[in-house]
Amino acid sequence: MTNETMETLGQAIAGALPDAVAGYVTTHGELTLTVNAADIVRVATFLRDDPRCAFSCFIDVTAVDWPQRERRFDVVYHLLSIPNQCVLRLKVRVGQRSEEHPSLPTVVGVWPGANWYEREVYDLFGLTFTGHPDMRRILMPMDWTTHPLRKDYPLTGFDLPEPHWGGQVPYDTNPGVGSQTLRTPEGRELNENRSHISQNQEPGTKKK
Repeated sequence: MTNETMETLGQAIAGALPDAVAGYVTTHGELTLTVNAADIVRVATFLRDDPRCAFSCFIDVTAVDWPQRERRFDVVYHLLSIPNQCVLRLKVRVGQRSEEHPSLPTVVGVWPGANWYEREVYDLFGLTFTGHPDMRRILMPMDWTTHPLRKDYPLTGFDLPEPHWGGQVPYDTNPGVGSQTLRTPEGRELNENRSHISQNQEPGTKKK
């Protein structure tokens, strides 16, 4: 669809849900809506059911971390309307900087396909979706205590003594079990130049 057509659609959605849609922008034939977190289910239901929209196909949901921003995370949904042959993007800002696990309502009741995608966002970013039927990790081990796609997560993991090959182990206290390697150009040196490396030990083998 053209930018003009998507602009018309954006105006129609914002006009129908003025208290829920904070703004919209069109570019490259795609429409991006910024939505209030508390209204995400209402907006999602409208986008699925209104014949002007017909966004019945859920593509995915992910997040973007802006650690210096007051609302730290953008939760980003991508939707497809097969009858209208167009893509729509929803953005929801969540998370005060002091919040450990910011939350927003699940959209699984609107699009069941969002189930595992929301679990992935929880696992990798630490965002929770209230009302989700199975809010647990999907990629990382169940006892992992951190969220690898947050920008304050150490880029190269943790520099730990052997036998912790690679330095990627869970911890449940402030890591006094090694030093963090932060997301800086110099941070890689800690893991790549460890002073005690067992040349005989490969991943998954027992220490000799």
